[in-house]
Amino acid sequence: MDRAYAELMAFQRGTEALAQVMGRLGWDQETVMPPAAAPQRAEEMAALEAVLHQRRTDPRIGEWLAAARPADPVQEANLRHIARRFARDSRVPEDLAAEIARVTSRAHGIWAECLQSEDVAAFLPVLRDVVDLRRQEGAAIAQGGDPYDALLADYEPGTTAAEVARLFDALRPPLVALRDAIRDRPAPPVLTGAFPEEAQLALAREVATVFGYDWSRGRLDKAVHPFSSGSGLDVRITTRTRADDPLNCIFSTIHEVGHATYEQNVAEEHRLTPVGQGASLGVHESQSRLYENQLGRSRGFADWLFGRMRDLFGAFGIADADSFHAALNALRDGYVRTEADEVQYNLHIMLRFDLERALMRGDLEVSDLEAAWNDRFLADFGFPVDRPSHGLLQDVHWSVGLFGYFPTYTLGNVYAGCLHVALRRDIPDLDEHLARGDAGPALTWLRERLQTHGALREGADTIRAATGESPGEGPLLDYLRDKFGAIYGLADAVK
Repeated sequence: MDRAYAELMAFQRGTEALAQVMGRLGWDQETVMPPAAAPQRAEEMAALEAVLHQRRTDPRIGEWLAAARPADPVQEANLRHIARRFARDSRVPEDLAAEIARVTSRAHGIWAECLQSEDVAAFLPVLRDVVDLRRQEGAAIAQGGDPYDALLADYEPGTTAAEVARLFDALRPPLVALRDAIRDRPAPPVLTGAFPEEAQLALAREVATVFGYDWSRGRLDKAVHPFSSGSGLDVRITTRTRADDPLNCIFSTIHEVGHATYEQNVAEEHRLTPVGQGASLGVHESQSRLYENQLGRSRGFADWLFGRMRDLFGAFGIADADSFHAALNALRDGYVRTEADEVQYNLHIMLRFDLERALMRGDLEVSDLEAAWNDRFLADFGFPVDRPSHGLLQDVHWSVGLFGYFPTYTLGNVYAGCLHVALRRDIPDLDEHLARGDAGPALTWLRERLQTHGALREGADTIRAATGESPGEGPLLDYLRDKFGAIYGLADAVK
């Protein structure tokens, strides 16, 4: 092996390991950390971020990159990722990186408290600090370019806000037309009954197993906002429960399992290397959204899930599997992104994209953010926000500084639409397997076509390699029209 490459990768392995430790601190903070520990955890996160920043900007990295001669595509990909991160972090002062870690750690705890108390005013001061720090970081990285593009590149390299805006412009009219057509139709039935938390979590663990989660390398805990954390041999997921809605727990779990199995299934030889992770956040979301929706809410899987829910909860107001499938996919007006139906989900992302882009550009100030959110929500969805936890406070992302993250959810939906077409083409009897609670054929296809390769390719190239087609919004729109057209009897009204 090339000596410069070997020395660089030995150094990088230590950096990757420390990054995993920092991720574990974040998992602990959101699950089991004592509330009073928040100020100390903020200092711990800042200290570790300073160490990571020093390693990622070590001058030797530039020397190794200049001297390294890659021998294969994997080595080329590792060098590409390291060079990109080195260039990015070298533009960000160490004290700024540490302060971002400190403030976002503290802000997360404040957000969680304000979410419970419905207190936007108490959250805005720390959010103002987070926005200011991210503006500074975006400007430092962009060096005269668009700061929002610089932050977006952290999650979806090679994609610009202008490209995202064009995608949203293509998606919005057909999504709104489909929604409006469905709103005129009778609503599917709703679940009723008693859904004890213990039974919900038992079913969550069962569906996680069905969708391939390796429990020897993971665990399931509760969190205010479900998430997945880690890679390789330690990949943890969280979920949440609601006494009146077991589907929230079940599908939050399936979603996070999609993220987690991607990380668990990356080839062992890539572990603790830049290639040993998801290709991009958009590709990551393609896995979670595909698991959750195209597989988890499919007619086939509805058969199996209906039976298991009857076993655990008894009668719950749904007569049969057909009605249950309609209930799983019902279009219901609501406030919360994570609970939104597939037709309206991306409209939530568009709202957040426009607001956070304006924040990072300085066109919108934090003091005006709640009013801007509420005005935009009313315009987009047709009814007013009723309380802060259903509006500005509902998502964790801005509290922890994840500006540029939201567009990847829609990119993930678009990518999932493309993967679903190829998956159905190659596994024509997929629904028969899912009806037996057997996701194995789909999981094998995804593992071999996409997951095992990690970040070998860039985001869109990863989808292209898996499907043989360039990604676009067409397959997602066709899927939504066909699925919801059948459920609501729309025929060709929305074609």
